[in-house]
Amino acid sequence: MTFNKFQLFKTNISGIALPAKFTFPFYYEPHELSILAAKELQEYLTTQTDFEHNFGLQERQTGLVIGKMFGVLVCQDKAGNLGYLWAFSGKLAENNHLNFFVPPVFDMLEQDGFFKKEEEVLNAINREIEILKKDNNYLSAKEHWATTQKKATEDLQNQKERIKELKIARDIKRQNFSTNATPTEIEKLEQELSEESKKESILLKKMTKYWNYQLEDVEKEMAVFSDKIAKLKELRKQKSGELQQQLFNQYAFLNQNKKLKSIGEIFDNNPPAGAGECAAPKLLQYAFENNLTPIAMAEFWWGQSPKSEVRKHQQFYPACRSKCEPILEHMLEGIVMDDNPFLNNPADGKDISIVYEDEYLAVINKPAEFLSVPGKNIKDSVYQRVKILYPEASGPLIVHRLDMSTSGLLLIAKSEIIYKELQSQFIKRTVQKRYVALLDGIVAEDEGSIDLPLRVDLDNRPNQLVCYEYGKPAQTKYKVIERKERKTRVHFFPISGRTHQLRVHASHRLGLNCPIIGDDLYGSKSDRLHLHAEEITFWHPVLKENITIFEEAEF
Repeated sequence: MTFNKFQLFKTNISGIALPAKFTFPFYYEPHELSILAAKELQEYLTTQTDFEHNFGLQERQTGLVIGKMFGVLVCQDKAGNLGYLWAFSGKLAENNHLNFFVPPVFDMLEQDGFFKKEEEVLNAINREIEILKKDNNYLSAKEHWATTQKKATEDLQNQKERIKELKIARDIKRQNFSTNATPTEIEKLEQELSEESKKESILLKKMTKYWNYQLEDVEKEMAVFSDKIAKLKELRKQKSGELQQQLFNQYAFLNQNKKLKSIGEIFDNNPPAGAGECAAPKLLQYAFENNLTPIAMAEFWWGQSPKSEVRKHQQFYPACRSKCEPILEHMLEGIVMDDNPFLNNPADGKDISIVYEDEYLAVINKPAEFLSVPGKNIKDSVYQRVKILYPEASGPLIVHRLDMSTSGLLLIAKSEIIYKELQSQFIKRTVQKRYVALLDGIVAEDEGSIDLPLRVDLDNRPNQLVCYEYGKPAQTKYKVIERKERKTRVHFFPISGRTHQLRVHASHRLGLNCPIIGDDLYGSKSDRLHLHAEEITFWHPVLKENITIFEEAEF
């Protein structure tokens, strides 16, 4: 270790109390010390000349724009000094090692390390495969095979067509045969026609056999190369598997008790790509290696947002779940953390209110931070409450859903028949919904539409990504109601109903680029998510008339 990564605060922190518990990394409000550590890191990033990296923040900077997640870990050394560590996720400026930042848990870029050596072996195999694939004799053999295959297909197809045509001709000959012909004459004709048919079938078999021989000869020419390529690919697969297993064994994480656990153990030898490269595991690993006591942690985004995700410059974000949660579960073992809010019932002390009701259906007003249906850990939900409210009701009850954080109108069917009728309207998109939202920023256009396809972020559920390749179509119309104090109140009219559609369409830079106030996933936390389903219009399946229900938002 040639450079001490533990830094003392430049700001006077004498009046700041330490947190009672360590940060719960997957949902948190950064502690004041974490905010100060992040601020000092951001000041360094703004003024540093130690490395060059295009974060997309300077107009004249060239090259690929790569925003980056940074992390800070407030910790104490054995002497009781309070300071912090810095880390970045993945690589920064094509490096794993930079002054002031903690090193990776395992450095795959180390020139003398086993990974680079074995990687060169794999690269050598790849080069050998490419040389064989580009060999003129191999390319000539492949072309010869393709030509022969084409000729064989055409020749055999022509013969099959000929057989069909001769069969039609024989059938016509039979039909035109004189009705005065004797049985002997008829028998003789049938024999002649049968012999003709057999000859053509035999010819087809001979032609097939001939072309198979021709193709076999050409395949032997190719096999000289293809067999070598296949063996090299098998060797590559074997070497790659051995390297992966060695990597799994060496890539190990510490906890406060100095207990090591390999990435292979943590993920049952199937870790997601990039696991362990995030800022949080790097910070904790360095702290435990150097006998530093973790006090608080935070991560923030620096730079331009990616095209798919919603990432705001300088915004704090939780650790990702699919890659980091299993690792941090081991690394933070025995450390007293803030309570996991995902285990708390957000609906506790809240009630749903009935806005409209008849003997067939109801419309309720769902409070914010209230599940529509039971979740993984929390069962209390609109569904559970409605089951108690209407014990005689049959069917699924909940016709459609709202995000937990969104308040507003929900349709409830009291029977399975009514449920199916209303569901059909949602499927056909005849139900009209209007949301009201308060956005953080000024929307320039008075009205318009957003068309950004969405899919789930597999590495960070339940977040959604904009994805033109695999995303499902998602369209939203909007209309500005008011602009005031750098905020915009809008009406949203969703055409489709994708998860987090309005939240992503509002926040994403290709959408309105103005997150909904209180959006803790795509914007900044507040007292609540300022999104409310205020109006719904549907066709009543029994009364045979359009029903419009309105409930004003409380923000």
